[in-house]
Amino acid sequence: MTTPEPAIGFERILSVVRVAGSVGDGREMPAGAGGDGSRTADSPSAAEASSGDREEVTFDREGLSAGFLTCVPIALGVAGYGIAFGVLASQAGLSVAEATLMSATVLAGASQIVAVELWADPLPVAAIVTTTFAINLRYSLMGAALQPWFRRLSSAQTYVSLYFMADENWALTMRELTSGNGRGAFLLGSGIAIWVFWVGATIVGAVAGETVGDPTRYGADFILVAVFAALAAELWEGRSTVVPWAVALGSALVTAALVPGRWYILCGGLAAAVAEVIRHGE
Repeated sequence: MTTPEPAIGFERILSVVRVAGSVGDGREMPAGAGGDGSRTADSPSAAEASSGDREEVTFDREGLSAGFLTCVPIALGVAGYGIAFGVLASQAGLSVAEATLMSATVLAGASQIVAVELWADPLPVAAIVTTTFAINLRYSLMGAALQPWFRRLSSAQTYVSLYFMADENWALTMRELTSGNGRGAFLLGSGIAIWVFWVGATIVGAVAGETVGDPTRYGADFILVAVFAALAAELWEGRSTVVPWAVALGSALVTAALVPGRWYILCGGLAAAVAEVIRHGE
């Protein structure tokens, strides 16, 4: 893969998003919009209150390209997980086309694997919907974390980016935005990288099917654990991170022991958020 090729594709994607955004909003949102126009540069308390409100947020080819290239190493790890999903989907009776369509439209590895594990005839629709809903509720928290920066973008730019949001590129985007770079297209670019590798790996796994057998024999079940361990190391901010992480871990463990299903994911995230609100409120 060479640099000029993704640049052409990025330009096309950005042009579509920008046209949709201009139709929906009627104007470009200037830097500093959102009620902060009356504040002056010598207002340190305002700047400290919300860095996302003060930073300029852009949406251009540079951010898109940076997101894509930064996420490629992570996407390679996700591809290993995608192969495992493709194998499981094939063993559950899904065709290559059906497995590929699920990966291309859902883009949520954990819920997809749970769905194929529950796959049966007749299809247990209620069980699949309820379980995947519980697993994916964490995305509401992840989207809320992006709000200080993404409210500066158009609706089209925001929603297209959120469509490609996964756990891995969300973590990379949060690191990018909190560092002050303000590249709003980073989430979309990194999400496209995740999508390309995830869908391609699903096809490989689904075609391999029975030939591969149980993917856990090759350690495929550990790939995602390794990826998230690397992302957690990047998000570690020292002692200030200890409290929310400890609260999230403890809450998740207790919930997993007491409540069936995957509700521990949401409960851990909510408990950490509440802990941070209480701490900073004090």
